[in-house]
Formats: sequence, structure tokens, C-alpha cells
Amino acid sequence: SLLTMGNAQTKKGKTAHQPQRRVMGNAHPKNKTGKKVVEQKLEHAQKTGVLSLREHRLDELPAAVYSITTLTTLDLSKNNLKAIGSQLAALAKLKTLNLQENQIRAGGIVAVSKLTKLQKLDCGGNRLGKPLAAEPGKPAARPDPLPASLPATLKQLSLDRNSLIQVPRPVVSASLKKLEKLDLSHNQLAAIPQEIRNLVSLTELILDSNMITSLPASIGALSKLKTLSLKGNHISVRSTHFSASNPQPLPATLFSATPLIDLNLHGNPMTSTQLNEFDGYPKFLERREKVKTKDLYGGAMTSLDVCGLK
Repeated sequence: SLLTMGNAQTKKGKTAHQPQRRVMGNAHPKNKTGKKVVEQKLEHAQKTGVLSLREHRLDELPAAVYSITTLTTLDLSKNNLKAIGSQLAALAKLKTLNLQENQIRAGGIVAVSKLTKLQKLDCGGNRLGKPLAAEPGKPAARPDPLPASLPATLKQLSLDRNSLIQVPRPVVSASLKKLEKLDLSHNQLAAIPQEIRNLVSLTELILDSNMITSLPASIGALSKLKTLSLKGNHISVRSTHFSASNPQPLPATLFSATPLIDLNLHGNPMTSTQLNEFDGYPKFLERREKVKTKDLYGGAMTSLDVCGLK
């Protein structure tokens, strides 16, 4: 961020003496923090229902936040929070909760299950999948990263960058019938469970930078899936003579039974020639031909004719 007025911190932490000057153009000064600023924001939030305490160096949430029961949006991103208190359940009108880039560990967002109107939950860049410190001589424990259930109202869920070694069961629960976007990128996932079929409203699935080698046939049940990103995974093909002992890593149902039009396989150890041999793939190409490129995210997909593969 730009150096602003007075003494500002340089990248190396040394104090640089800067002349006082205004911040020009679209640049923003570093987020103001401090007790008085927080008090002003809390007061404003009571009127607007929106509260942002982003980058406030918070180790815990100020107790006063839990009393603003009219909140619909709460942004707590880029702090040092390790957990969210059970009092969060009092914020019954909350629709958007941003917990991105904190230090939240497994079991730290249990109260989220009580938010019965929550539509958007971003927990990216936390430690939900990291094992807890072990006692000497004992293996590190990996408790459940999420509460036993998530709000059935969820439409968007981000769990990227959380050291997850498997997809948490609540994420693929049949209760999440309204979930449209799911981001599980930059974890350590080797497989996607068959229960992915439960997410009947899913339109966008982001699985970049994991260790996935194949997808289950049940992904074909996602009758609204339009975008699937698998960049930087381990999907490979020994031979395109597929059989029971050499199954197609991306099932034919993905191409033939879903409305998929945006598939990104960049960075996987396979070629576009191999992909062309996949059962169902011609139907996918045919469907994409019918969609004008300009309608696909402003033409962003023009270079992905072979799904990011060479």
C-alpha cells in the first residue's frame, strides 16, 4: 500500500520519514484502525447493517459486534482471528460473512451453522485443515474442520487455501440445495467424493491446485454446472483405450449430462489430443459452439478451445 502521511512503515519495517502529502487519484491510504475507528464503524453499522473490520489486526471480535443484530454483511478478513465466538448466532440476519485470511483452525467456525439466512461464506486462506499440535509421542490430531452442518441457505462457499486433505462432509451435504459456487482450490485434495451429486444447484466448481487424478461419475448429476476449473492438478492418461482397469479420468457424464461450457485443465500432465479421445467430449464441443464467445465472460474464454491444454 502507498506510504501516506507522516512516518510510515517501509517493507523492511524501518521507519521512513516522509513529507506530509495527500493521497492522489484512486489510491487509498492504509486502512485506519484503532479503538475510536472501530467505535465509529460499529455505530455506522447499526444504521446500515454492513460492517467491515478488514485489516484491523484483531485477535478476537469486539463483543459489541454481537449486539448489532441487524447486520446483514460482516467483513472480518485479513485479521488474526483463531475462532469465531458462539455469540455469532445472535446475528440472525447475516447474509454475507467474510473470514478470509485469518488464522482460524478446525472447529473455529462452529457458530456459522446457526446463521439460517447466510448466503455467502468466505473462509479462504485459513487453517481449517491443519492438524492441531500433538503431544510428544502422539500423532497430530485432525479434528473436523467444519461444523456438522452448514446453513441450507448458502449460495457461495469458499474454502480455498486451508490445507484440506479431503472434502469436508458438510460441504457435499444434500441440505446444500441452493449452493451455486464452490471454491476448494489450493488445498491437498486427492479425490472428490461421489456425494458431489448432492449439490444440485452448482454452476461453478473451482478445484485448482490440488492433487486430483480423476472425478467421480456422479459429477454428471450436476445439471446446472457450467464452469469447472481443474488447473494444476494431476489428471493424466496412460492410454485412451479406456476400460474398467483404465477408466477415463474425466467421466463421459461430465461432458454429456451437464451443461458445462467452461473447462480449464491447464497445468495437468495430459494433452489436448488425448482429451479429444474422451467419451462425451464431442458433445461438450458441440455445446460450446452454440455459445457465442462474446457471451462467455466478455470473451475471456477465446483461448481455451482445448481447455487450457497444448
